[in-house]
Amino acid sequence: MAPHSEFHDSADRQAKKLNAAAEAVVDTIQHEEQSEAHRIFRAHPGHNGRRASTISTADATAFKTQLNTQEAGEHFPAIEHPGSTGVIYVTDRATSNGFYYGNPEWANMGQGAPEVGNIEGGVPRTLQFDLSEFGEGVHEYAPNTGTMALRKAVANYYNETFRQNHSKKFDHTNICIVPGGRAGMTRLAAVIGSVNCGYQLPEYTSYESMLSAFKSLVPIPTVLSEEDRYKLSTEDLRKEIKGRGLSAMIMSNPRNPTGMVIEGEELKALVEASKELGCTILLDEFYSWYMHEGPLGRANSAAEHINDINETPVVLIDGLTKGFRLPGWRVCWVVGPKDIITALNQSGSFLDGGTSHPMQCMALRMLDLDRCNQDRIALQKLFRHKRQHVLARLKKMGLEVKIEPQATFYIWLSLASLPPPLNSGLVMFEELLKESCIVVPGIAFDINPARRRNIIHSPCEKFIRISYGPELSQPVRAKTEDEVPEDPATKQVWT
Repeated sequence: MAPHSEFHDSADRQAKKLNAAAEAVVDTIQHEEQSEAHRIFRAHPGHNGRRASTISTADATAFKTQLNTQEAGEHFPAIEHPGSTGVIYVTDRATSNGFYYGNPEWANMGQGAPEVGNIEGGVPRTLQFDLSEFGEGVHEYAPNTGTMALRKAVANYYNETFRQNHSKKFDHTNICIVPGGRAGMTRLAAVIGSVNCGYQLPEYTSYESMLSAFKSLVPIPTVLSEEDRYKLSTEDLRKEIKGRGLSAMIMSNPRNPTGMVIEGEELKALVEASKELGCTILLDEFYSWYMHEGPLGRANSAAEHINDINETPVVLIDGLTKGFRLPGWRVCWVVGPKDIITALNQSGSFLDGGTSHPMQCMALRMLDLDRCNQDRIALQKLFRHKRQHVLARLKKMGLEVKIEPQATFYIWLSLASLPPPLNSGLVMFEELLKESCIVVPGIAFDINPARRRNIIHSPCEKFIRISYGPELSQPVRAKTEDEVPEDPATKQVWT
């Protein structure tokens, strides 16, 4: 373990290095064309119709030559790049600069995935599964809505976790199993008609592609502010629905990337407003287990506040990806009124064809209630510790987080206090790549389907998202030996 004094000295050196880099810059960026980092972003497929850069910024001459030529990307009849999500973009850029998964020299605080190994206090994980009890049928297609056994298991999880005080319970007709959260969102988008669909900024990056792909939706944004703690009050929410004529609204809760959460009476009021005002609300609840405040083991879901299951227009999306820490399994679910589940069965038949049958069989044991309770407590102990660790390090570096996350495993870090151009999320992202560190620039969370704005004017431009989802060694890993002492046994940095 590195002594605390050495850690503090290192943090001071890092802060001074950051300030020195900023002082070396004399020009303030007024337009995205003045910034190399912003032009790199525009050069990515779908961002401006040109090929992505595959040249490392370390080769400055070759890189600037490519940027200056502004070569058009390859075009094929009828093909249009949809653009990439923030994580894909930053991973592509990092790969161009030498990153690969497992590279011990890099700190990957960009990818929105939790660590997947055994954790202290959690149920031990296995890599061997016996599917013989399911017979030869396991090799057949599963129904578009999922196997009956898994749908019943998901319904039971919600009833036991969130609805013990309700007489009306979910059953399998309220559950649709989907091959990943984005597949669930896509199925939902496909069954929403030509209506105004509200969303907030900042928000999960993949929503942009979804809102762009389904042309019948009219996306209506609302910008959330630091002053309001990145949340709409119940009164403001009702005003948005009525004033903008919203028939649908999509939001993550807990929120990616800000880490804020709507719960308790606020969440109850949201559910009530959906039915009273006739607005279908789609709630992405993937971080429902990552609650950093209150008693250990609790989870958060609007399922707790829905009275009439088949009449309330609230749809929930969750799965094994985040809380169960199994992103590679691609087993998720949509919970809602049975009429909506029927529609998702139909849209799934032409969009994705359903979820892997063997993976659904394997998922059954993960929904054992005792296992869920044990893993949720272990997860919260670990991630509450990681949250405090990263917040403390940022504060020591002079990057204090004004709105600390209540949930998720993200920190929405404002760079506004830094001198230009390091107060730009894209510039900071590119500079950190040179230090073998990956974050996600804030504009990735500016859901802007038409891409009309000058990036500099984005409300998310002066932010980055830091993930403490990976193992703790990732956020505290240093590039060189003189920055933070490393553990000689593991070659990783710890404090």
